[in-house]
This record gives sequence, structure tokens and C-alpha cells, in this order.
Amino acid sequence: MSETQKSGAPAVVRLPRYTRADQDEILGDGDDPFGVASTGLTWLPKEEHFGVRHGGRLVAHTGLLRLPVAIGGTGTEVVGVGGVAVAPDARGQGLARLVVTAALEHARTMGPRHALLFCRPPLVPLYRRLGWHPLDTDVRVEQPGARLVAMPLPTMVTPLRDDARWPPGPVRLFSLPM
Repeated sequence: MSETQKSGAPAVVRLPRYTRADQDEILGDGDDPFGVASTGLTWLPKEEHFGVRHGGRLVAHTGLLRLPVAIGGTGTEVVGVGGVAVAPDARGQGLARLVVTAALEHARTMGPRHALLFCRPPLVPLYRRLGWHPLDTDVRVEQPGARLVAMPLPTMVTPLRDDARWPPGPVRLFSLPM
């Protein structure tokens, strides 16, 4: 993937790393750039990173992480998607779609049959437009101190294989949320 395509349209690049400075470049250096501090949750860093640069500046990012889960009591894995960010002055240009789509293309090579994300309620319509579906079941995630807590944010999933169907039942993430 190159930084710019021949048409001059933005393109997604694979980032070798993603630091707090990179996040600040996109969202600024506020205390709660993702608007989730009120949940009181501790989050995992992502392992795979995808971004969009414009004029040498990082303006969008999505991260991935492979995670163990149980769905209806059956163990499996998902690709967790998180850290989706678009710079305020670059929103409305389709960059979220671009960076999430590229990340999901890579996620399809990672093995799990589904991707999972947590988002603030106002973002549910955006993710629906990108092909994600909200879960209507409890999702439990681990937190420091061996605590298991109910995820207070909407949980959404998308298949990574044509024949993948999300099974029924409660969801348990065997890690911190991503």
C-alpha cells in the first residue's frame, strides 16, 4: 500500500508502530481523545496498525489485535478492532471507511472468522454503514485486579469470511478490551 494513489486520493499505509505521539497528531493531546474515559476501563494496545497520511501528516488510524473469546460458552478467537481515529479537520472524507476497510482486509488473513469492536453510541450508525452489526447480548471483559465487567459500550461484529455466522449466546473476552 502506498501513501498516495495515482489519482491523488488518500491511501492506507501499514504503520510499523503507533505511538501516543501519532495518536496526538490525529486527535490532539486531550485527556480523553476517544471519549471513553467515563467507562473507567483499561484498554489494550493494538498490535497491527494502519493509517492514512495527508501532506506528511497522519490523519487516520485503525488498529488490530487477535483475541481469545467465548461465545455461548464455546472458545474461539476474534480480531479486535480499535483505536479508530480520524483527525477532526479530515472528517467527512471517507477516511474512516478507507482505513477500517484496509485493516479488515488484513484481518481476513489472521485466521479468526469475525472482527469485533466497541464504540460510543453515536458511532453505531457509522459502523453499520461499514457493514458491522451490533450485538444484543451481554459482553464481559477483563479488567485489572481479576475483575470481570460488563462492557458498557455497544459491541459490534462483522464477518471476516463469507460463510461466517455469529453464534448466539453471551460473549466473554478473555482479555482487556481493545
